[in-house]
Amino acid sequence: MSAGKDRAVGLDNPNTQAKGSYIKITRKDLNAVYWRLQIFGLGITVTSSNAQAIGFITALAPVLKKVYKDAGKAARVEAMQRHLAYFLSQNTATGMILGITAAIEETTEVDEKEAVVAVKAGMMGPLAGIGDSVFKITIQAIAGSIGAAYALQGNLIGPILMFLIYNGINIGVKYFGTIMGYEKGIEFVQSGEQAKVIQKIINISTMVGVIVLGALIGNYVKINVGTEIVINETIVNIQALLDGILPKLLPLLFTIGLYKLHSRMPRKYLILLIFGILIVGTLLAMAGILV
Repeated sequence: MSAGKDRAVGLDNPNTQAKGSYIKITRKDLNAVYWRLQIFGLGITVTSSNAQAIGFITALAPVLKKVYKDAGKAARVEAMQRHLAYFLSQNTATGMILGITAAIEETTEVDEKEAVVAVKAGMMGPLAGIGDSVFKITIQAIAGSIGAAYALQGNLIGPILMFLIYNGINIGVKYFGTIMGYEKGIEFVQSGEQAKVIQKIINISTMVGVIVLGALIGNYVKINVGTEIVINETIVNIQALLDGILPKLLPLLFTIGLYKLHSRMPRKYLILLIFGILIVGTLLAMAGILV
């Protein structure tokens, strides 16, 4: 394999140059890491002792095979065991952690390998926060709102568009995160700026998510009271009265109530909550209380 091809991805790290080593990990190796993460994910095997570590090491295996190709079986076994340490993060954001881990595995000596475990432990939490904020809240909400707008008009493109938008962004971030994690990972970790950058991303994504969810509540959560009260031949429309106080007041209170209830409820009861809302809503509509 030529040196030019080996440097196709390239990590411009002074430590690598000083030790006289050369870049062995290629774009092909990183592509293999990405496809394993994409196909198997981190949930391929989850245990109580090491969480997603088996999924992580399954994705990293092509890199370890390449880095320890000439090191002997004992070195490869030791590397595999090192990555069986506890790992828990968000699937999409883990692409960057895999890229950084690959770079550190390649550019460190035997007595420096503990740095790999330290970096993984230091980044899995913050990047999980970014992944949850950006993908599970912001991107899903935006893609869902766009798809729902078409779906409410009876257009089949709604769910298809939601699928394409979310997965297009998800796949792109996962792939380029793996590549950039390898290329720029060590520089990023050593700069000491990662905490500030991560916090800025979390803050921005949270604000965008709140704005999108607020728009969704106003447009797609519909609760209309059909009850009217007659007082001395004067008909008082409850819904008009509530709208006079604050438009969309009931959808707002309903959403806040569900949020509080869901935050205190075990996730396994989420399906029961959804069916409960459907049943209660249907009964109230049949009784004429809601329209």
